[in-house]
Amino acid sequence: MNLFTKPLRRTLTALTIAGLAIAVGAVFGAAGTSQAASKTAPSEKNPPTIGTQPLSFAYQWQRCNTTGGSCAGISGATARLYDVRGQDVGHTLRVHVRATNKDGSAADTSAPTAVVAPATAPPPPTGCPAGTGTINIGGLTSPANLAIDGFSSSPSVLGRQVGTLSIRVHVSACGGRSVQGALIYAAAVPFNQFTVPPEVQSGGDGWATINQPQLGGYPASSRQQLLAVFLRARKSGEPQGQGVSTSRLVSFKVNLSQ
Repeated sequence: MNLFTKPLRRTLTALTIAGLAIAVGAVFGAAGTSQAASKTAPSEKNPPTIGTQPLSFAYQWQRCNTTGGSCAGISGATARLYDVRGQDVGHTLRVHVRATNKDGSAADTSAPTAVVAPATAPPPPTGCPAGTGTINIGGLTSPANLAIDGFSSSPSVLGRQVGTLSIRVHVSACGGRSVQGALIYAAAVPFNQFTVPPEVQSGGDGWATINQPQLGGYPASSRQQLLAVFLRARKSGEPQGQGVSTSRLVSFKVNLSQ
């Protein structure tokens, strides 16, 4: 990134004009005697003259300390323009220009630039859409992730004869914002206790309800006290377990005496 495109171009233009004037007889001082700032206003010494063509220019960019002193030539930096590098941070830059025609040559060095500051790194991508409130799943991308941050069952305590188990699941992302359109999957483990229905989309409030009729494998044990349920939330079109998807294992209380 060229952090000093405009200042360096203006300096170069001034140096080019100065180099031309030096080459044709106007006196600006010896090479290396330019100052960063002058308290003496310019005054006319000689009228301008037209120099002998063609003129050629040679450039050497220099890296200096914060006050523009202790300069050293930058290896390979001999073009008219210079792209600021990481090594330049904390330093000033100057450029030494030599103008040459068939009658001779003269040179001068620019005033120093401001101290080069480090580039501000862009914020890392979040994958979260702007704004607040409910997120449509289509606007959510990695590295953001869905979160299953709420769940409940009806009945809240499962007896021996449940009939149909209704599981409510809430999906959020980006600091607790509800997500609409996420695909929710629920499966009781071990299998064959309740049906495993197709995925259900979360609504505008982030909630989805999944109904699972009881099967012959429930209860899995005569001493069963918990029903474990695997939950997954994902974005349509993304492979399972990738992208913004998430999963967790939850449990609901079982009391076979009721």
